[in-house]
Amino acid sequence: MTTPSSLDSLIEALRCLPGVGPKSAQRMAYHLMQHDRAGAHRLAGSLQLALTALRHCQRCNTFTESDICSRCLSTKRDPSLLCVVETPVDMNMLEQTHAYSGLYYVLMGRVSPLDGIGPAELHLERLLARACDGLVREVIIATNYTNEGEATAHYLCEMLRSRGVSVSRIARGVPVGGELEYVDAGTLAQALRERRPLAG
Repeated sequence: MTTPSSLDSLIEALRCLPGVGPKSAQRMAYHLMQHDRAGAHRLAGSLQLALTALRHCQRCNTFTESDICSRCLSTKRDPSLLCVVETPVDMNMLEQTHAYSGLYYVLMGRVSPLDGIGPAELHLERLLARACDGLVREVIIATNYTNEGEATAHYLCEMLRSRGVSVSRIARGVPVGGELEYVDAGTLAQALRERRPLAG
């Protein structure tokens, strides 16, 4: 029996989600069509709204519906501290620790030559402009402790230090090979507290 092309298209679209293989995508598609048409409409509407409404914050590069996000506009944040993370999820995890009150810059990726992502693809000139704006006195690099995260941290350290910016790295309270998204808040808080300057 041939699967309708529209159902095949839905299954294939669901496979773009992380951790979703062919069988999982098929189960999701059949569930939505058979048991939760209302949920499917909500999902489609929410995706369309997000695609239309979301943009990148002009200061920190995270997702926002305004030109500048509410975190960057907050007068309660310390503008002298700038924490660099790979993704918005990483930023949200650091926020949950309540151990950091500075501002952020979200790379939206990491240096990964095998995936064809170099410094140019991350548009690091925007980060450099933020770090050298005269307000920032310390940049905290909070990329993941993966090979790509470490390579990114090293590149950022060299780039920022060459312009006289003070740079530190979150401590290894985060497990080696671990990603911030999956680390508990207590460990992240400890990693922030024990950050240290990077060796030249």
